[in-house]
Amino acid sequence: MLMYTVQEQFGQIDIYLFDQILKGRITPGMKILDAGCGGGRNLVYLLREGYEIYAADTDPNAVETVREMASKLAPVPLPNSNFRVEAIGKLSFEDACADVVICSAVLHFAQDDAHFEIMLNDLWRVLKPGGLLFTRLGSTTGMESQVERVRGRRYKSPDGSIRYLVDDALLVDHTERLCAELPDAIRTTVVQNLRAMSTWVLRKRA
Repeated sequence: MLMYTVQEQFGQIDIYLFDQILKGRITPGMKILDAGCGGGRNLVYLLREGYEIYAADTDPNAVETVREMASKLAPVPLPNSNFRVEAIGKLSFEDACADVVICSAVLHFAQDDAHFEIMLNDLWRVLKPGGLLFTRLGSTTGMESQVERVRGRRYKSPDGSIRYLVDDALLVDHTERLCAELPDAIRTTVVQNLRAMSTWVLRKRA
């Protein structure tokens, strides 16, 4: 029997995504789509445990990294077509194809309100009824006096980044617009007064 260290088993998984696994909301047999997958930091455990994984990113090198990771970790080979070079808002995956959609540290790259809504609607489109959307994104919550507005909802944070930043009110509005459920309260972490990140988890009504 192979034994793995915690690092080997879970990789650099987002602690708040790990929380969803611990709560039993992400279970074997589910189809998982990581939209904006980067180098696959959130997929190590899921690949190793045999989940059916799909992933997309605008960076071809990132997609190739995840494809290679899948070839090494997945107990059953996954088709190359599961891993695609494409942007959120232009995903080519079928409607309602995933039980869980992960979008970690991506939505804050929206250019404006319209772009944010296009991205969010695309994530919602590929999610099955009853499915879970997990997002982590930049926020002004707890940083209201420390961020500098550039235009619209694009702000400069003390760490020097300029991003589209949400707040709880906006996330609640979008939750209601999508007729979604909040299985968890919206949670925001302030990182050394340099930036804030909100965790926003939505359940699509069946």
